[in-house]
Amino acid sequence: MSRVGKAPITIPAGVTVTVSDSNVVTVKGPKGELQQAIDSDITVSQEDGVLTVTRPTDQKRHKALHGLYRALINNMVTGVTAGYKMEQELVGVGYRATNTGNTLDLVLGYSHHYVFELPKEIKVSTTAEKGKNPTIILESIDKQLIGQVAAKIRSLRAPEPYKGKGIKFVGEVLRRKAGKSASKK
Repeated sequence: MSRVGKAPITIPAGVTVTVSDSNVVTVKGPKGELQQAIDSDITVSQEDGVLTVTRPTDQKRHKALHGLYRALINNMVTGVTAGYKMEQELVGVGYRATNTGNTLDLVLGYSHHYVFELPKEIKVSTTAEKGKNPTIILESIDKQLIGQVAAKIRSLRAPEPYKGKGIKFVGEVLRRKAGKSASKK
């Protein structure tokens, strides 16, 4: 059986989970509300503050959906209680990031600026301290949306392997390569 799918989801205080007749799970918490449509074969039951996800058979499709929907519901519960935060760092001379509201303006060494309009569900802030690389901080309750937006921002200037210039996640370890001079010795 699926180890991920079997694990029960404990519902913290202040969070309400409802499952509609059309198998749509709604999670409400102190930070907001999220919804997820669940496949009709998968059943979600709630007893004594614990949510369990079950599957009807051991077919390959049911096994895959079992763990998937359990993880999605757990991410929603975590999102409405604690939220998600991603930090990205701009490494490179002259790289800058500024924001006004939910509009992100990036200078990444190209001949033009990138103006990036973020969804209203995401809060963005930028910092630029002297002696440190500029950082972009994204906050949201939706893990999938924040990950997608962070990946889109990173794709504008992915870190290159020689000097490490580009947009990288804070704490990300990049695989660096030696340049041409390393082969002559």
